[in-house]
Amino acid sequence: MRGTALITGANRGIGFEIARQFARRGLQVVIGSRRLLDGRKAAEAIRKEGGEASALQMDVRDTDSIRAAAKAFAGIADRLHVLVNNAGIYPDKGVSILTVSRDQLVETLQTNTLGPVIVTQAFLPFLRKARPARVINVSSGYGQLDDLSPEVPSYCLSKLALNGVTIMLAKALHGKGIAVNAICPGWVRTRMGGPTAPRSVEEGADTAVWLATEAPAELTGKFLRDRQEVPW
Repeated sequence: MRGTALITGANRGIGFEIARQFARRGLQVVIGSRRLLDGRKAAEAIRKEGGEASALQMDVRDTDSIRAAAKAFAGIADRLHVLVNNAGIYPDKGVSILTVSRDQLVETLQTNTLGPVIVTQAFLPFLRKARPARVINVSSGYGQLDDLSPEVPSYCLSKLALNGVTIMLAKALHGKGIAVNAICPGWVRTRMGGPTAPRSVEEGADTAVWLATEAPAELTGKFLRDRQEVPW
């Protein structure tokens, strides 16, 4: 598969594995990261495996940073075939819905929910040029209505809202050649998931890679785990 893919928060973890698998399938990969040095290291690792990769500095919490990244992207490619909104945080240790602060709620929503909205808006001109194009939001089972946990308040709410964002983007872009879906990678052995998580990064990345490279172009507005639709 030829084309260009941008993955936010791709300097490590699931995002990096998605980028690596994209590159193996022939996509030109752009590594989005808060620190440019981290992105460059990740891109170099992919290039050493024979893939085509570059780095793009972007802090998804900051609208100006996102807009600057979109301008810089124009120097890399003139269209974007796949956007993976992967960057996220999980800051809920030691708090519950009864104790979490407003500041923590805002911080998590800024990264996990509002970031994907503004990133998608900023890169929409490139996605429109690449039709058919894919937007993939990395969500979580913790964003499902039946799995909301009072012990993981800001993360659950941010992913619940991200699922809502996915539905709205899919409706807004329906018929315009841009599919929008959300995925649950499961509990994966990353810095966020910890060493005891049952799933590998390869398993966590699989559905995103499938959506980008093999899934029907008309599949949109869905929440998927292990390539299967799951309830919101």
